[in-house]
Amino acid sequence: MNKKEKLQKAYMASSIALLIILIIGLSIIIYNKNKEYVQTSENSYNSAFYQLTDYVQNVETYLAKSLISTTPEHGAETLTNLWREANLAQTYLSMLPIESQELENTEKFLNQVSDYSYSLSRKNIYNESLSDEDLSNLKNLHQYSQELENTLNQLSEDLNSGRFKWKELENKDKVAFAQQVSSMNENAFSQMEDNFHEYSGLIYDGAFSEHITNQEKKGLTGEDVDEETAKEKAEEFLKTGNEAISIKNISNLGLSENATIPVYDFSVETEEGENINIGISKKGAHIVYMNSNRDVNTEAISQEEANKKGKEYLAQKGFENMKETYYLKQEGIVTINYAYTQNEVVMYPDLIKVKVALDNGEVLGIETSGYLNNHTQRDTSKIKITKEEAKKTLNKDLQIQSEGLAYIPTEWKTELLCYEFKGKVEDREFLVYINAENGREEDILIITNTPDGTLTM
Repeated sequence: MNKKEKLQKAYMASSIALLIILIIGLSIIIYNKNKEYVQTSENSYNSAFYQLTDYVQNVETYLAKSLISTTPEHGAETLTNLWREANLAQTYLSMLPIESQELENTEKFLNQVSDYSYSLSRKNIYNESLSDEDLSNLKNLHQYSQELENTLNQLSEDLNSGRFKWKELENKDKVAFAQQVSSMNENAFSQMEDNFHEYSGLIYDGAFSEHITNQEKKGLTGEDVDEETAKEKAEEFLKTGNEAISIKNISNLGLSENATIPVYDFSVETEEGENINIGISKKGAHIVYMNSNRDVNTEAISQEEANKKGKEYLAQKGFENMKETYYLKQEGIVTINYAYTQNEVVMYPDLIKVKVALDNGEVLGIETSGYLNNHTQRDTSKIKITKEEAKKTLNKDLQIQSEGLAYIPTEWKTELLCYEFKGKVEDREFLVYINAENGREEDILIITNTPDGTLTM
């Protein structure tokens, strides 16, 4: 083999090697791009599915509320919310990688809920009460919504455990998800189909916690203070009462000026080696929050003992007349909502949260934003109807368990004095609020009792 042939052979070998390297590199790029696409698709489908689950849960909640609403005004609001949530559920259902015919009954159900609730809301807006037939239809819809919600929750567990993936459902031969949902609804929806031709178409933080932020800080009294004064206030707060803390060192973290309540932040190291964060308001030097994190491995005290412990702590810190409302347990710590009471009237806007360790009852945290935003003395004499007159507005099936007076916030940042009735319809607990001035049904909340706490929707 001459020199020229050797060069040609070497050139060919190097070209083949380069080509192989390019093919391998291109394959890796395509593989990674495909993997990235699959992951992006999975994330998109996951998001749509969990949004669908949330909106179906809201549909079930509003259907339950519509069954015990007795006034056209509140009924119209509930049904309008139901119409909106059903429409949103349909939107996210359409984003899943399943052909429409495979979820035809589910789509039909959500569409009928949307159209029917819109039709009934029009009746309420024109001050027309719902008929017995309307209520019967709503009850049937509620039953089906519970079945759909349960199925979606089970599918959520399957998704989280990896028992199926969305890329499998993009294959038309693999429609286990669709078949499971569709078969669950097949009989129920087919029975409903003829009933709708005539129509024109759940922070826990407890009740009212989403309304605790006001522009006017009614409870934030006093003059502005400097950082050093706030630091002294933080030390005083930690060193007083039965929960007195021995401070080894306290560090200034600066002013959070853009917060809802401008606050000086401090980091505290105790003599026992624990770390505590505490915030003092710039205006008036009020405690805004205190938080100490430690592991709690046992639960040695009851919820009643924790409630009492939190209430005593608040009294020692200057917050008198507080009543426990809702709570949530997580990892051995219970967070309890306390509302201010005035003349035995519960002031739901004036909320304080307290964290209590269930191993020894130690208070690990406090948050006072609701109280500082809203606390003031109210007029509790604006009652124009009696409790018995208010009861006439209630659904006849509500079995009353407790009753009282309460100030509740509205979405328009106002407050209403209402009779609060807690009761049951079948196996579901509700809170119903009747305006103490005009007897109007103002709000309905569903109470959910779980092993970890009492929540409202």
